[in-house]
Amino acid sequence: MTDAEIRAGIEDDPDARPTDAAFWRGARLVMPEPKKSITIRLDADILRFFQRKPRYQTRINAVLRSYMRAQSEG
Repeated sequence: MTDAEIRAGIEDDPDARPTDAAFWRGARLVMPEPKKSITIRLDADILRFFQRKPRYQTRINAVLRSYMRAQSEG
């Protein structure tokens, strides 16, 4: 697609809002904190459960993050 076609598609989409240079003027790049490498002991069945899918370490991280956020809310 050309830039003009992309812009036209955005303008035709009622859920999209076109942006311009003024919109991005105050933007800043935020880099994620790098992950830390650790050793953790998990029950074998839990590890097998997560290893059935790709990126299992990312999934474990997501579960732990969800738990952390739930604990912080209450």
